Amino acid sequence: MAVTMNDVARAAGVSLKTVSNVLNDYEFIRPATKQRVQDAIAELGYEANLTARSLRSGKTSMLGLVLSDLSAPYYAELASKLMKAAAQRGYRVLVEQSDAEGSVELNALQGPFRQLTDGLLFTPLAIDADAVAARVGKKPLVMLGEHIVDPRFDLVTMKNREAAAAITTHLLSSGRRRIAVIGAHPGESTGSAGLRLNGYRTALEEAGVPFDPALVAPAVWRRDNGATALAGLLDAGVRFDAVFGLNDVLALGALHELQIRGVRVPQDVAVAGFDDIDEARFASPSLTTVSPGMDEIAERSIGLLLDRIAGNETAATGVHVEAGFELKIRESAP
Repeated sequence: MAVTMNDVARAAGVSLKTVSNVLNDYEFIRPATKQRVQDAIAELGYEANLTARSLRSGKTSMLGLVLSDLSAPYYAELASKLMKAAAQRGYRVLVEQSDAEGSVELNALQGPFRQLTDGLLFTPLAIDADAVAARVGKKPLVMLGEHIVDPRFDLVTMKNREAAAAITTHLLSSGRRRIAVIGAHPGESTGSAGLRLNGYRTALEEAGVPFDPALVAPAVWRRDNGATALAGLLDAGVRFDAVFGLNDVLALGALHELQIRGVRVPQDVAVAGFDDIDEARFASPSLTTVSPGMDEIAERSIGLLLDRIAGNETAATGVHVEAGFELKIRESAP
């Protein structure tokens, strides 16, 4: 027969309400009383019925997180930081990988995934703002990234344009003038690639260096594509003295290709990336990059979502937050 809360209360010598308070982490409980209840729970093997509890309270203490590709190091590291930030506040995170498919993103807004969570952290790539607005419902939602920037939604993102300009300026300040860009997405202006390319062009203009389209190599943001794009520049005879990968995995792929071609880094070609993934520190040479405030993004997005859930944030329009950034100057582009 299943152990009940009444059994725990009798074993601990406390009221049913006290057991409930311990299970719900009520803060105003004497430590000795809390320990007696926890000992009774352990001894009896009591397991809380989370489904029944959530039906009574209307809360699940779960947050949803939708990301496009968890194999991408940036997303994997961000997910880890979001989970830790949520855990510190008594929440767990349920993760959905969308693969940038519109059907998955839409289902995350209305299906069982949404019902299991109190709020959603959302990085949509396939659907637009109106599609989100039509399905978002009453539960809070915080956008991550820059695919959708809309006053109807809360948003936590990074300073893509400013950070890209800063890393380009660093390369220029070291005397580099022919800076190749790996990872552009033709026709994009508002996504990460478009904003970072815009920052690159702004830095060139401010330094009086002409923009050369031949130095821009389109690529999907994966390591092998970084190597392939760099190889294409070399094989085409394009001259360059620096490479800016629009994310770190592209830069690391380019770095690998330069090394197997016998091009010295940084003596012949400097290399810089964007994201400051953990691997960037341990590359050889270590990768100069932009740290886009991943810790701040995690803290601010979880904090904003929980404030919405609790009713502490009541702004009628979306709250928009941009995390700060820092250049990490390492061996590949000192």
